[in-house]
Amino acid sequence: MNERIQQHFMASIDTKTRAAQILAEPIEAAARRMTYALVGGHKILSCGNGGSAGDAQHFSSEMLNRFERERRGLPAIALTTDTSTLTSIANDYSYDQVFARQLRALGAPGDLLLAISTSGNSANVVEAARAAQELGMHVIALSGRGGGALHEVLTGEDIEICVPSESTARIQEVHLLVIHCLCDLIDRQLFGDI
Repeated sequence: MNERIQQHFMASIDTKTRAAQILAEPIEAAARRMTYALVGGHKILSCGNGGSAGDAQHFSSEMLNRFERERRGLPAIALTTDTSTLTSIANDYSYDQVFARQLRALGAPGDLLLAISTSGNSANVVEAARAAQELGMHVIALSGRGGGALHEVLTGEDIEICVPSESTARIQEVHLLVIHCLCDLIDRQLFGDI
């Protein structure tokens, strides 16, 4: 059992090492884009399913409350938290529309969508990206496995952070680290070094 645990740690370290080399530039670009939106009075909306829903909520909570320093809250909304809204949209329309329909009501030009899907193939996340683009919002996509269908809908104005892995667990581990990098960089750009 100890050997299996060591294998998980080593696989995580290996994936993070490869990702650091590939993803540093898009992470930096995403943090700049997010900071620019926040300075302009806009908000960041986030979505995902399962563990990615948890990541969307994690990001939003770090923005609304604080990351590692005392500061004012920053405007962010996780589209994954309102069960009455999610279930009514899924019931009345389809599960593919649970995020897109919320975006059309809550999003505005200049806002950003943080779209999270480990495979890039979550139909409701892809539909959210399309809705965001229709509204004049940019998309920051967190994905893995080559980006899937989400990669296909992104434009040159969007930013893709695609983890170089096929393993859901490894992709999610890197997504959490990316979220913490984004939070740190946003705080530093808005409030300076600690």
